[in-house]
Amino acid sequence: MSDPARVLVVAPNWLGDAVVALPAIADVRRGFPAAQLTVAARRSVADLFRLVPGVDRIVTLEWNGRWRRRGAFGDDVARLGALGADLAILLPNSFASAWLVKQAQVPERWGYRADLRGRLLSRAVPRPAGSMHQGAYYQYLTRELGIDSGPLEPVLFLPEEVASAAGRFLVERGWDASRPVFVFAPGAAYGSAKRWIPEYVAQVVTRLVRERGATCVLVGSAADRCTTTQVRAAAGAGVAPHVVDAAGETTLEMLAGVLALAAGCVSNDSGAMHVAAALGTPLVAPFGPSNEYETAPLTREGRRAAVLTHDVWCRPCMLRTCPIDHRCMKRITPERVYTTLNDLARSARHEPDFS
Repeated sequence: MSDPARVLVVAPNWLGDAVVALPAIADVRRGFPAAQLTVAARRSVADLFRLVPGVDRIVTLEWNGRWRRRGAFGDDVARLGALGADLAILLPNSFASAWLVKQAQVPERWGYRADLRGRLLSRAVPRPAGSMHQGAYYQYLTRELGIDSGPLEPVLFLPEEVASAAGRFLVERGWDASRPVFVFAPGAAYGSAKRWIPEYVAQVVTRLVRERGATCVLVGSAADRCTTTQVRAAAGAGVAPHVVDAAGETTLEMLAGVLALAAGCVSNDSGAMHVAAALGTPLVAPFGPSNEYETAPLTREGRRAAVLTHDVWCRPCMLRTCPIDHRCMKRITPERVYTTLNDLARSARHEPDFS
């Protein structure tokens, strides 16, 4: 086909997957420099693409793939059809995503041959054999489609107004701007097995407040409030005034703003972890049941992240809940996390990127 004038990329549905897909989306941008590039994404991740250079337009998808939500499906078909896209590149593997762009009458539909959707695609790429990082998996698709691969490096740029709003958000919750900020994401949407022990988180928080004069910010969704409450309850005496519990209170852009202000971050394998890495925030990521070779944070050039594991026979099990004693996480000690975080924060010249 001739170079398309309008290219549509359908984004992954989970925040972490959306972040690690950014190198592939950057490749698409470079591959079609004159095209209008639109990203279609579910509401939970759509705002991420406001921070992504090279994206011309964002379409928020309301359909969640469930067939009984016909009204939302019809609305999304109309939104995508109105774009007049010449080409759609599907990063999700789902039948639903292919059916959506087929019904929107996008003439060229490219993606992996998966989920019985081969006949819905005009170019269907066989999935690669073996294990690889999820970011490399997305780049494998775009490369097989004839688009050259750039660096496996997700890039987010934070508008200055978002950074300023994040600063005000923290000040309103008691932050003294002379104190360094450390961010903790102690939850995990996938399941409790991915969560580093809340009491361990509290020990690191306590040491940062007492020894580094820090303010510690707990982030996550509203569903993570139970975990952040545990962390606050377990923190040492006198620490509470310097702990901000922001779980359920931040938009995606505000989360990015808070992370960009941070001197360091401790996060489980989660969407917040990948956002922190893409912003260049010094990052410590305890990994238990998940496979770090496939989902480790992809860092900005010149920035550092440390993935901490403890070698036990049962990991990576990929289970949502641990059926035994959670040894893979329990044996990653607070001392190890604190020392690693301190080393990263002290060696980094943390300068958030503003556009």
